[in-house]
Amino acid sequence: MTDDIDEDFPLGDGTAETDAVATCPYCGEAVSISLDPGGGETQEYVEDCEVCCNPWKVTVRYSGGAAEVTLDPLDG
Repeated sequence: MTDDIDEDFPLGDGTAETDAVATCPYCGEAVSISLDPGGGETQEYVEDCEVCCNPWKVTVRYSGGAAEVTLDPLDG
């Protein structure tokens, strides 16, 4: 496919947030997370805490270029 990614994922236009700070559900530390607006309006993936190394389920929802990020324990 040679389609421009911005046509498929209009949030990749350089105006959406590309980083966020969230709180680890295990250790309570504030952690910085890099975001990929080109991944779509709603994203879910697993990432490990930089502090305590426990895995979280990361949910990112974009609305008007602003990202809402939630971290949930992977086991819960």
